Amino acid sequence: MSFALLRAPLRKAAFSAAIPRTAVRTSYRKFSTPTPPPPPKAKSNNGLFIGLGAAIAVGGLAVYLYSDSTETGTAVKSGIQVAKVKANFVPTKEDYQKVYNKIAELFDEAGEYDDGSYGPVILRLAWHSSGTYDKDTKTGGSNYATMRFEPESLHGANAGLNVARDLMEKIKQEFPWITYGDLWTLGGVAAVQEMSGPKIPWRPGRIDGHAEHATPDGRLPDASQGGDHLRNIFGRMGFNDQEIVALSGAHALGRCHSSRSGYEGPWTFSPTTMTNDFFKLLFDEKWVWKKWSGPKQYEDKKTKTLMMLPTDYVLTQDKSFRKYARAYADSNELFFKDFSAVVARLFELGVPTEQFVAPEPWIMKNLDEQDTKQ
Repeated sequence: MSFALLRAPLRKAAFSAAIPRTAVRTSYRKFSTPTPPPPPKAKSNNGLFIGLGAAIAVGGLAVYLYSDSTETGTAVKSGIQVAKVKANFVPTKEDYQKVYNKIAELFDEAGEYDDGSYGPVILRLAWHSSGTYDKDTKTGGSNYATMRFEPESLHGANAGLNVARDLMEKIKQEFPWITYGDLWTLGGVAAVQEMSGPKIPWRPGRIDGHAEHATPDGRLPDASQGGDHLRNIFGRMGFNDQEIVALSGAHALGRCHSSRSGYEGPWTFSPTTMTNDFFKLLFDEKWVWKKWSGPKQYEDKKTKTLMMLPTDYVLTQDKSFRKYARAYADSNELFFKDFSAVVARLFELGVPTEQFVAPEPWIMKNLDEQDTKQ
């Protein structure tokens, strides 16, 4: 399990030992979290006031605070975020590292929950809050963190994510200046990196939206479907076949719950350690239909303790998907490289480039790296 004292032993679990480590919801006002005040480390200069003044002049502070127009209020918010970026009116990388650390420390408080770590469910929160993006309408994605609102929070694909949102709310209370979109995606980065996965480039700049921005149901993958469905869902986000397969590798972590998705079981024998085992098992094990009263899913014939979803198994059946899945099964290094790149893109879907506080994403340090340097 993943108690704090067992962190190091867990990361050396059998299925990862041979692979070097490279790396409650509350009631919300109609208007989302107010623009955060400057942290103590933030710079204060004439450029700051000029930048903020420009944003206020464009949109009007009174409109931002009191207007009944959601679109107007959001546009002003985005303008203020851009002005803050230009004026360096943002928390420092060190401030975000502190948030990362708090999230990472939270993983070890899981006790008996899901194999002893909150990491997988927090990664799922980051994934699902970003994967609603539609490149044609430029709606959805991580920018507005709309899973805070109904009906999106109640969509079937998001069942059980109230656990992750509640956990992130504790961090939000300690660092009220961070937006939910930044918090949730940073949580996803921490989950991957703390569970022995690759480094995920990340940068802040998301703003909190309104309930009116909540996305319609059906934008996330339906595990009962096949290859055409995967291409439709991920193609809407802007991903190709190789990227679809790489993103599917996130199933190396966590498990399904019959009380949530209807499916049951872990994908790998080490669900709190990230490796390419998901792909290796797809090819190495014999998968048969599970005989039970739940939805159709596969189980490994040998132990009957692992499961694969129809959307997982299709990666071995579709000719294009199969070649990428086979390559990742053969090389953990290649999988980590491609997974890192595509997850970094996933977490930035829907965020206007000018809102980001840095021209290039940052690499956050994991807890072990910081312990080594102390």
